[in-house]
This record gives sequence, structure tokens and C-alpha cells, in this order.
Amino acid sequence: MSDSPAAETSVRSIPFIDATGAEKTLDDLGADVVLVVNVASKCGLTPQYEQLEQLQRQYGDRGFSVVGFPCNQFLGQEPGSLEKILEFCSTTYGVTFPINEKIKVNGRNAAELYKALRQTPDSSGKAGRVEWNFEKFLVLRDGSVQRFRPAQKPDSPEIVDAIEAALTR
Repeated sequence: MSDSPAAETSVRSIPFIDATGAEKTLDDLGADVVLVVNVASKCGLTPQYEQLEQLQRQYGDRGFSVVGFPCNQFLGQEPGSLEKILEFCSTTYGVTFPINEKIKVNGRNAAELYKALRQTPDSSGKAGRVEWNFEKFLVLRDGSVQRFRPAQKPDSPEIVDAIEAALTR
């Protein structure tokens, strides 16, 4: 895997485009620990926004941030413009964490950040494609990544424990 970009570059330094159109990296966010999530407004898992915002409020002042990437690759469940997505997140769930440009998470045209994140195996050892909306990647200070599948709620003990452990290192 040494010829893989992710092997040579920390996921924290891979550029993406934020909601204002500016190029950013996870390091630019100023957070030591980041939970990267592909989000959608019209999905059965959309209520996870509430738990993601709770995590942001609970741990944000300790060097943690949730980062959302809208994605329309799963049954067209994020069809709106970025402006509509931002409005939905703000008015429906009071989201304060960054929501970035709409991206693809799978396939040849996937965002570079997600190409790197997909190499991370989940707790059962399975890496590869993002399964659905609300797949979560916990990116630590050192660039290491832990992966949590969509059905695992953001406030599950496994995710909360991983965040707390990362913040106390």
C-alpha cells in the first residue's frame, strides 16, 4: 500500500471544499479529534443529526468537531442544493458543526478524503465502500482513523468511548 496516497499523506491534510467554496483540511478546523460523517436530509438515519449535534456541543470545547459531508449517492436522499442542505440542518436540527460541499464517497469520482477513509476497516475488519449515509470515521490527532458503520448511532457507547479516549491522550 506504500504507493497509496493515504499511506503517504495523513487524512488530516487531504483537501476538501467547505460550504463557502474554500479549500480546507481537517487540520484547518483546529480540532484535535474529528468525526467525519457523510450526511443526507431524506434518509431514515437523518435523525442522527441530533446526536451528532449533541456530541459537538458536549465535546466541542475540548478539541473535537463533527464534520458533515452531504452525499446524494444513496437512493438520491440528499437531492437539494448546498444552501437548502445548510438551511435544513440549521432549522431542523440546530446544527452548528461544519457542513461542507456535497461530495461522492464511493466510486471513481469519490472525494480524495473519502478514498483515503474507505481504506480503514470497521470493528469486524471490513474496509472498502461506504455502506450508506451516516457512516462515521473518527480521525485522531495522529491521523489514525476508526470506522463506525451507519446503523451505529453517534451516541453509542463505542463512539462516545472512542471520542473520550482520543481527547484524553
